Amino acid sequence: MEYSQKIWNYCTINLIPLLYASSAATYGEGELGYVDDHDIIEQLHPLNPYGISKNEFDKWILHQEDHPPFWAGLKFFNVYGPNEYHKAIMASVIFHAFNQIKQNGKVNLFRSHKEGYANGEQLRDFIYVKDVVAVCYWLMETVNRKSPGMSDVLPTHDLPTGQAGSRLTSAIYNLGTGKARTFNDLVNATFAGLDIQPEIGYIDIPGDIRDKYQYFTEADMDKLKAAGYTKDFYSLEKGVDDYVRNYLAKNDFY
Repeated sequence: MEYSQKIWNYCTINLIPLLYASSAATYGEGELGYVDDHDIIEQLHPLNPYGISKNEFDKWILHQEDHPPFWAGLKFFNVYGPNEYHKAIMASVIFHAFNQIKQNGKVNLFRSHKEGYANGEQLRDFIYVKDVVAVCYWLMETVNRKSPGMSDVLPTHDLPTGQAGSRLTSAIYNLGTGKARTFNDLVNATFAGLDIQPEIGYIDIPGDIRDKYQYFTEADMDKLKAAGYTKDFYSLEKGVDDYVRNYLAKNDFY
């Protein structure tokens, strides 16, 4: 976290707007929901070290009296899309599903170990990387239009959820689609992008991560919309189809 703090302090001293990556992993099992309300951040219980590290920085910045002229922490949900090959095992399920289909003609998903969820019916909020870029670009452009001074941008970090009005304010924001979909849906869309009939198998979740596995995530997107972002997000089917047909199937990582 020390490096992130140094970036924050540098931007503060030099009056540079800052966007940083938080994560939906901060929400843990979702006991408190998936609302990007600053009031619940101290109460969140992430399930793994990655989520803990992101939440610790979120907590830290909310206690800072000095801050950049504008800042936004973006809680990325399940991002997928071109140019993720370098992430290896941490790449999206679509990337791994595509490779499994090419190698074996089928895809293995995690079996459910939780009552109320069928195999492959675990739900996540999957967001196409092109939407992530669009939001980041919109934030940058909106802040730049208000420079210098950014008098219409409130650099505050105690803004109640849903009260941003039509103005962009410094805050922590969810970045998902607002619609949870199943892993079965995701893999079926991957097969469809290849014009192949789906064949899905199920394997046990490894024991070392079984108690840290999120069965449901869904971003509450009211805060970003209230801040002025109005563009529609890619549907799961359209995003996966674009990724598979125009990038993975063409061996075009970029």
